[in-house]
Amino acid sequence: MNSTIENKFRPALQAQLTAIHTGCTNCGECVRGCAFLKKYGTPKAVAGSFDDNNPASLARAFECSLCGLCSLTCPERLDLDGLFLEMRREAVDRGFGDYKEHAPLVTYERLGTSRRFSLYQLPQGCTTIFFPGCSLSGTRPDGVNKVFAALNKVDPNVGIVFDCCLKPSHSLGREQYVNAMFAEMNDWLVKQGVTDVLVACPNCQVMFDTFGHGLTVRTVWEALAESGLQPEKITGTVTVHDPCVIRNSLPVHAAVRGLLVRQGVTVEEMPHSGRSTVCCGKGGAVDMLNPELAASWGELRRKEADGRRIITYCAGCVQALGGHTPTNHLVDLLFSPEQTLAGKKKGAGAPLTYLNRLLLKRAYKRKKGYAVSRERTFIPEQGAQKKRSWVPLVFLALLVAAVAGVHLSGAAQYLQQEKLQELIGSYGVLAPAIYILIYSLAPVLFLPGLPITIVGGIVFGPLWGVVYTITGATIGASLAFLVARYGARDWVASKLTGPKWEKLDSEVAQHGWKVVAFTRLIPAFPFNLLNYAFGLTRISFIQYAVTSFLCMLPACVAFIVFSSSLLGLITGKVSPTALLGIALVLLVSLIPVIYRRFKGRQPIETATK
Repeated sequence: MNSTIENKFRPALQAQLTAIHTGCTNCGECVRGCAFLKKYGTPKAVAGSFDDNNPASLARAFECSLCGLCSLTCPERLDLDGLFLEMRREAVDRGFGDYKEHAPLVTYERLGTSRRFSLYQLPQGCTTIFFPGCSLSGTRPDGVNKVFAALNKVDPNVGIVFDCCLKPSHSLGREQYVNAMFAEMNDWLVKQGVTDVLVACPNCQVMFDTFGHGLTVRTVWEALAESGLQPEKITGTVTVHDPCVIRNSLPVHAAVRGLLVRQGVTVEEMPHSGRSTVCCGKGGAVDMLNPELAASWGELRRKEADGRRIITYCAGCVQALGGHTPTNHLVDLLFSPEQTLAGKKKGAGAPLTYLNRLLLKRAYKRKKGYAVSRERTFIPEQGAQKKRSWVPLVFLALLVAAVAGVHLSGAAQYLQQEKLQELIGSYGVLAPAIYILIYSLAPVLFLPGLPITIVGGIVFGPLWGVVYTITGATIGASLAFLVARYGARDWVASKLTGPKWEKLDSEVAQHGWKVVAFTRLIPAFPFNLLNYAFGLTRISFIQYAVTSFLCMLPACVAFIVFSSSLLGLITGKVSPTALLGIALVLLVSLIPVIYRRFKGRQPIETATK
């Protein structure tokens, strides 16, 4: 590791790299139980090959689930997950940590901290608040109500706060934004006289433990266990999944199992439980960048559960593990035991989760007896600032201008398909040539191809529309490929970073044209970026062009046949061609669904195999 390069790093990362470089013995203990380290090597190897000038090197850390199992198993007691978190922060600082795959998670968090979704309700003399978190409120609002009612029996002055703890941004390395947002929430609570926070979510517990000051955090499970809560008795056997972020919170593990035993339930432990628990697959948002690696943890849990119902106390873990094996949240079993053990108690999924949170907020906002109430409106000046895009406004302005121009010029008469085709036909051979030219440039300029495809179907019909469109699409895909390979290789390489693109390169090296066929038939990658990405791989141009042509053809035929009758459909005319087009579009759209179902039946290698 070059000391000159080291000095460029943020101090925390530099300290981590130095500690790993001097302390890691390459013993491999941490590698045995981690699919991420099996891929990239020991922590010392990762630290030694770390290059701040290489976006791919920075991107690797986003495949680590930050579960902390490596730190637990390390004989030298090194903070290994801390290293990968600091790498993520370094990537964010250098502008390489913004992945569009993470956009839904960032939006989810932003809504959670917004005025629309947040609510703080504090009674007179309130010193303790219940912080249910985003996921539990959305998936199980009835559980939130029952937990809060149980807490109220012990302390009538307990308050409730609906807000986001900022754990998503914390895991994604958005340090400045997290510091500003959490500090505002923390300072407001302390100013109101709040001293204790009861959380339902383990991620919230970690955030308040890490960033809270002047506040004592505990879980509601500890509070309910101490309160003498007597859940409805039931006989059954379950196993417990402890969320990885609180693997060292032994009092929480004990409280959860104590509540279950008090209910009459038998708990049989899995090989990985308590401190040695494993990630559910959603940790660190790995499932968004490397779903196969994330799924391997779920498959490991399925095997360890061995048919027993998993009970966990993290709503995110329920969502992740529920796709692999029967899983429920602790509140399900505590308050609806018979339904839960019968497999009839389910949590809500998106978009109902958003509606549930809004309804929950509305219900508590209408309740009487709260001395202090607020909705969060704070937006930090620094941190992850929202990027403003003028594209929608420009598009809207152009659309309005185009509509006005059509009406003022009298060109509206040509919006009938026959007249539109007659107008285009008057240009002779230039019309298809211009269309093919436009389609050929679209992929190179990152323009969307679907609108152009629809126009081709309308003006050229189902036969020639297919011929001209597939010709233009193939030429455009080939041009982007050649630009990436010979014209702007370094620029393209800097844009295509992350585990998805690294995996694409390795897959092409192993399977060649089959990968091109797969990605054309099943859109796992953005089409325009994919054209450039293949130019950086070792596939031959001929293989790429021929496979692209053949595998883009089904979708091309479907959309052209459909769009050739689109104007008729708009005016209420349903022709046999229109019905055929709709059927073909549906058939093409089902290809990814069929593939995912087929893939879901295949055995997945476990993370520790």
